[in-house]
Amino acid sequence: MQALVDAIRAQGVILPGGFLKVDGLVNHQLLPALTREMGEHFAAYFAPLKPNKILTIEVSGIAPALATSLVMGIPMVYARKKKPITMKEPAYTAQSISRTKGGVVDLFVSSEFLGPDDRVIVIDDFLASGGTLRSLNTIIEASGAELLGLGCVIEKGFEEGRLKLADLKIPIHTLANIVRMSEEEGIVVELGQ
Repeated sequence: MQALVDAIRAQGVILPGGFLKVDGLVNHQLLPALTREMGEHFAAYFAPLKPNKILTIEVSGIAPALATSLVMGIPMVYARKKKPITMKEPAYTAQSISRTKGGVVDLFVSSEFLGPDDRVIVIDDFLASGGTLRSLNTIIEASGAELLGLGCVIEKGFEEGRLKLADLKIPIHTLANIVRMSEEEGIVVELGQ
């Protein structure tokens, strides 16, 4: 995913508070060819695990998760941040800390779309502290499904989320890794792992 690394170098902006703004790539505007390539990479990596479902969180995880599901030909489910009145009970719930929203976010997944027969990979936009995956894993465990692996577009390796998730004993695959970022040094990014 050298194209992704190059795009982050060209368009990424460091914001106060340790935020990386990549709105022109994954969080606001999408580049179709780049998004398709992300899906192809995730699909090739996770295909040997034989998942039958992809899980993500609205909104920024949807594009790479959908691109992956299209390549793999399996359904994608996204955790909702607000429970619609049409959601069938029981609904699986968890809470996640959202740094960009500045607080706790409730997550909801309908039992109609996730259950004990599902072998799940999670695809999301960022891996930082690992909190989002922990929340999704709570939902996966409540449903009786099996978590097979995690794919993230961008890893902020210096926040050590990968290490914090080691106890899950699942493969973690990222497409780009932010090694360091500071106003003095800029964004130091390399291919993911």
